[in-house]
Amino acid sequence: QVQLVESGGGLVQAGGSLRLSCAASGRTFSSYGSGWFRQAPGKEREVVATISGGGGITYYAPSVKGRFAISRDNAKNTVYLQMNSLKPEDTDVYYCAASSTPYTRTESNYDSWGQGTQVTVSS
Repeated sequence: QVQLVESGGGLVQAGGSLRLSCAASGRTFSSYGSGWFRQAPGKEREVVATISGGGGITYYAPSVKGRFAISRDNAKNTVYLQMNSLKPEDTDVYYCAASSTPYTRTESNYDSWGQGTQVTVSS
């Protein structure tokens, strides 16, 4: 198990930017893939972006491609999600997660989850 602590959520106007951070501890961080997911009330959780342990492989949901960027700093045991050109439909609770494998895009393979941070985009 890895412990994950998220920060950086908040309220922003449409077109603005936020950076989410996820600080990890508990196991060798660079050996495992990480991801960001989001969930609105009454809806299923969906993948936003994923990144391999070494940072060389990334995936983005089509709805955020070109606007969001996932990155990691293994020296700081931290994963980031830079969110630009935010839209009201990006309003959700965002969760970071860590997998037990070097890289995966499958939600069921993520075994550690943060508590979630609220992102609200006003129009």
